[in-house]
Amino acid sequence: HSRISISCLLPASWHFSVSPVGCPRLLNASLRQLLLIGALAAAASLLCYSLLLLRSKYGRAHRDRRLHRYLARVTDTEATDTNNPNLNYGIVVDCGSSGSRIFVYCWPRHNGNPHDLLDIKQMRDKTRKPVVMKIKPGISEFASTPDQVSDYISPLLSFAAEHVPRAKHKETPLYILCTAGMRILPESQQKAILEDLLTDIPVQFDFLFSDSHAEVISGKQEGVYAWIGINFVLGRFEHADDEDEAIVEVHVPGSENRESIFRKRTVGILDMGGVSTQIAYEVPKTVSFASSQQEEVAKNLLAEFNLGCDAHQTEHVYRVYVATFLGFGGNAARQRYEDSLFASTALKNRLLGKQTGLSSDSPYLDPCLPLDTQDEIQQNGQRMYLRGTGDFHLCREMIQPFLNKTNETQTSLNGVYQPAVHFQNSEFYGFSEFYYCTEDVLRMGGDYNAAKFTKAAKDYCATKWSVLRERFDHGLYASHADLHRLKYQCFKSAWMYEVFHSGFSFPVSYSNLKTALQVYDKEVQWTLGAILYRTRFLPLRDIQQENFRGSHSHWRSFSFVYNHYLFFVCFLVVLLSILLYLLRLRRIHRWMPRGASAPAPWLEEGLAAPASAGPL
Repeated sequence: HSRISISCLLPASWHFSVSPVGCPRLLNASLRQLLLIGALAAAASLLCYSLLLLRSKYGRAHRDRRLHRYLARVTDTEATDTNNPNLNYGIVVDCGSSGSRIFVYCWPRHNGNPHDLLDIKQMRDKTRKPVVMKIKPGISEFASTPDQVSDYISPLLSFAAEHVPRAKHKETPLYILCTAGMRILPESQQKAILEDLLTDIPVQFDFLFSDSHAEVISGKQEGVYAWIGINFVLGRFEHADDEDEAIVEVHVPGSENRESIFRKRTVGILDMGGVSTQIAYEVPKTVSFASSQQEEVAKNLLAEFNLGCDAHQTEHVYRVYVATFLGFGGNAARQRYEDSLFASTALKNRLLGKQTGLSSDSPYLDPCLPLDTQDEIQQNGQRMYLRGTGDFHLCREMIQPFLNKTNETQTSLNGVYQPAVHFQNSEFYGFSEFYYCTEDVLRMGGDYNAAKFTKAAKDYCATKWSVLRERFDHGLYASHADLHRLKYQCFKSAWMYEVFHSGFSFPVSYSNLKTALQVYDKEVQWTLGAILYRTRFLPLRDIQQENFRGSHSHWRSFSFVYNHYLFFVCFLVVLLSILLYLLRLRRIHRWMPRGASAPAPWLEEGLAAPASAGPL
C-alpha cells in the first residue's frame, strides 16, 4: 500500500512516514521532535497572523486618514457632548476694530502619538449652532476709560461660561487677542486696557487665564494663525502616506545640515478685504536675499514655528511668509484711484481751461465703471461727475501704478520682499474679495482660470448699466450682491487681477488658485489657528499619562502598531536558536557509527557518556 514520506531537511533520524491506513508510524518520532515541529508550525502561524493584523491596522488607519476631512464635514456639525469627561475646552476672544467676538473650541484627549496634533473643533450648542457671540463697539473705543474694559467684555465670558461645563472651567484656557483697532493705540493705552483685563477677569471667572493670555497681536501673527487654521481644516498637517496627496520637499528651518524631508504640501492664502490685502504661504526651501537690506526686511516677514508638542521633532516645523498691505484692499484701492482722478483732472482743467467732470453734461470718462454708469465723487466740498466706458484692459493699465511695484528682484506690492513661489508645485486659496469678484456677479467662483475670468470681466464691463440693473432686478446675481457691487465690480475685477498677476507675480497660466468663502461649508477664523498654536504643548500631558499606563499594564496596552519591531526581533532570535539546535543534532547524527540504530539519550542531550560499570 502507498505511504507518504516526510523528511524535509531535518536529520536523517527524523525520517518517518504516514500510512493512509492509520498513523502508527508517526508515533515513532520522539516527543522532542514532535514538540519542535509543533513549535515551528506555531511560530509560522503566529508570524502570518501578526502580518495580517499589521496589514489590517495600517490599512484601516490609512483609509481613516484619507476619509478624515470628508467625515469631518458631518461630525463637525453635531452638537458637542458636554457630558463627555474626556473633552477639553478652549476660549479665544477676537478683539477687532469694529467689535469683539468670542469662540469656544473643544477637543478630545490626545491619542498619545507625538506625531499627531490635537483634534480641535468649534464647539456647537444643542441646536448645533457654533458657540459664537459678538458685541460692539471695538475694544479700542475704551482707550480713555480702560477701567470699563472688563465690564465691556464680561457678557462674552459669561456666554462662554454657560456653555463650558462648570467642572472644566479651571482647566479651560482663555485667550484675549487684540488686533487692528488696538495696534494703532499708544503703547501706554494698550497696557492700561490689558492690565484691567488681567486684574478683573480672574476675580469674576475661573478660566485658566495668565499674563501671556491677553495681548495685542501683530498683523504677522494674525496671518500665521489664519494660515494654520486653513491648513488644519484641510488636513495638511497630517503627514500620512497618501498617494492622492501632493507632497513637497522641505528644508527644515534650523537643521541645514540634515537631509530634506518630504511631507504634504500646504496651501497658501490670499485675502483681500476692503482696506488691506494679505498673503501667506509656506517657504519650504532655504531662501536667499539680493541684499543685506532685503534680508533685514525678510526677518519681519518670515515666521518659523513648531506646531508639534515635542520641540525636538521637526516634522511640524514650518517657515511661513506673511505680508499685509494696508491701502491695497478693494475699497481702499478705489478710493486712492478716485483721489488720483480728482487731482489729475483738476490740474488738467486749470492748465487747459477745460470743464471735464464739473457737470453731468461733461463727465470724466472712467474706463473702470460699466458702460454708461454714472457716478459722483466729492473732495473738499467739490464734486466730480463720472460716466463709465467699461474698458477692462484700459482700466487695468490705469490702476497698475497704484501697485507701487519696483524693479528690485523678489518684490511684490509696495516693493516689499517676497520669496519665490514654486508655481508648478503650489496651491492657494483666495478669500473675501477674491471670492466676491469671481462669484457674486460673474458666477465663476472656485477654480480660477485667468483667461475665462478676463473674458467674463471684459464682457461685464462692456455691458450697459441699464442691462445690468435689469439682470439684478431679476435676481440673476448672488443673493448678497447689491448695487454697490454692480457699480464697482469692473474696477475690483481689474484690481484683483492686477494684484494677483502683476503684484504677486503669479503667471497667467497658474491654475491652482481656488476662490472660496468657506472651507468644507464653514468659515475658518484665524482664532482656530491661534488656539491650535497656543495649546500645542498640551498633548505632552496625555502622552506622559499614556506612557505611564503602558509601563504598568503592558499586556493590556500592547499594540502591534508600536511594538512590532521588537516582536519580530524576538521571533527571529527564537527561530535562530531552534535552527542552531537542529544543526547540532545533525552534527551529532553524523558522528554516529553507520550501524547504530539510534543515538543514545545522552548524545541527544549533548552530555558526556556515563562511566562504564566495573566488574561485579
